[in-house]
Amino acid sequence: MSDDPSRPRDIVVVGAGIVGLAVARELQRRRPEQSITVLEQEDEVGRHQTARNSGVIHAGIYYAPGSLKARLCVEGARDLYAFCEQHGVDVERCGKLIVALDRSELPALDELERRGRANGVPGLLRLDADGLREIEPHATGIEALHSPATGIADFQGVARALATELSGAGAELATGCAVTGTTPGRDHVLIEHSRGATPARFAVFCGGAWSDRLAVRAGAPADPRIVPFRGSYLKLKPERRALVRGLIYPVPDPRLPFLGVHLTKHVSGDVLAGPTALLAPNGASLRWPGTWRMARRWWRTGITEIGLAASRVRFARAAARYVPELTADDFEPAFAGVRAQAVRRDGQLVDDFAFSRTDRALHVRNAPSPAATSALAIARVIADDVS
Repeated sequence: MSDDPSRPRDIVVVGAGIVGLAVARELQRRRPEQSITVLEQEDEVGRHQTARNSGVIHAGIYYAPGSLKARLCVEGARDLYAFCEQHGVDVERCGKLIVALDRSELPALDELERRGRANGVPGLLRLDADGLREIEPHATGIEALHSPATGIADFQGVARALATELSGAGAELATGCAVTGTTPGRDHVLIEHSRGATPARFAVFCGGAWSDRLAVRAGAPADPRIVPFRGSYLKLKPERRALVRGLIYPVPDPRLPFLGVHLTKHVSGDVLAGPTALLAPNGASLRWPGTWRMARRWWRTGITEIGLAASRVRFARAAARYVPELTADDFEPAFAGVRAQAVRRDGQLVDDFAFSRTDRALHVRNAPSPAATSALAIARVIADDVS
């Protein structure tokens, strides 16, 4: 922890989630002669989206070929496995099945297979009903797409390892520094925070759920706005964990960036079910026209998500479509997290990673899943832009 976060710095990174720490590490590696400080509002790293998720290392199947998500997910997954193995962070290539329950889902499964192959996802295999049961004996479906490159990791453990590496290389981490504003100057940008103010020659903002507000305070356009979604998870009771060996996912709605209720092995040993995707707007996002336009477009989906969140029986029923032996009595509460999703003024959800620039600053404006998987690759893109 930095004793004096107000000293002038060459580069300040705002946000000590997995993306912010990866960015600071990449910049420190490229510019070892420069002073770098990471400012974090919490008292430890990786407290928010980094810690409160399913912990899945995505392989790059879902994303449109040519998009940043597609390229950076595939690159990032490769790098993240190597990082975890090098630093002793819990990680496992447990594999994933994306399961079609009936013939109506096969065209969408075909499209996922096409995308995955176009994106260079390694080892993809199409399976029939017997093949999927060889991998997940308790699962059901008519066909599945198997991704052996999909895995799980302790993302908060990754964040801690990144922070340790940064400190060992001479960078500083200042916790308890909630950033409140920025003021550009002729040769610096002043980062105002709860422990004073830090002048920097350049700043990178990786603020997650706060990214839009930090960008606007620095002079960036209001569009897009972060609209948070609350995702709640259940977990299987220990005696029922053997029903799921790895990761079992539905065929998702391609129009939405959410993947539906799925069953995921976790590095803790738990098997999670979820998440829900409930709109959880704050004051700023309630005032954003895009929030209401999006809600009008997807109100039926919203009602379904409310039903899942309100009823463990419905939640379990959704999971049991893929593992029929599951009942509501097999589940207990796990945790909830918030997904920071950017929404445009017209109500369209931003489907790719997005960045913007202001004077002497770069802002990560949209970095939902698979940002944790992609963090080391995202860091290279940002470092290229800062260079």
